[in-house]
Amino acid sequence: MNIGEAARASGVTAKMIRYYESVGLLNAVGRTSSGYRVYGDPEVHALRFVRQARRLGFLVEDIRKLLALWHDRSRASAEVKSIALEHVAELDRRIAELTEMRDTLSHLATHCHGDARPDCPILDKLAQ
Repeated sequence: MNIGEAARASGVTAKMIRYYESVGLLNAVGRTSSGYRVYGDPEVHALRFVRQARRLGFLVEDIRKLLALWHDRSRASAEVKSIALEHVAELDRRIAELTEMRDTLSHLATHCHGDARPDCPILDKLAQ
């Protein structure tokens, strides 16, 4: 199948397929005599794997590691779990940061009169 068909089958855009090839997440595929890429079921399956990993927020380097482990039938699941738990910890840090931002903005908005006066605690805080 060509790149458009692989994109439809995997749910990954053609542009992202090219990107994943360029960063080494997807091995370069064979080409027709006219230069078109030719994808098979293994590549589509790998693209679905990458799409799901991206949906869960994994970074490219972590996806690279996970793909290698996925292909390695002698892998230890402890390695996979370690990568996943590191990602969970990073997500927890990001959630805490976003929660703090939301709380700060909510507090500032609550204390802003939102009327015709120029005084605004939101702008005052941003200017600090």
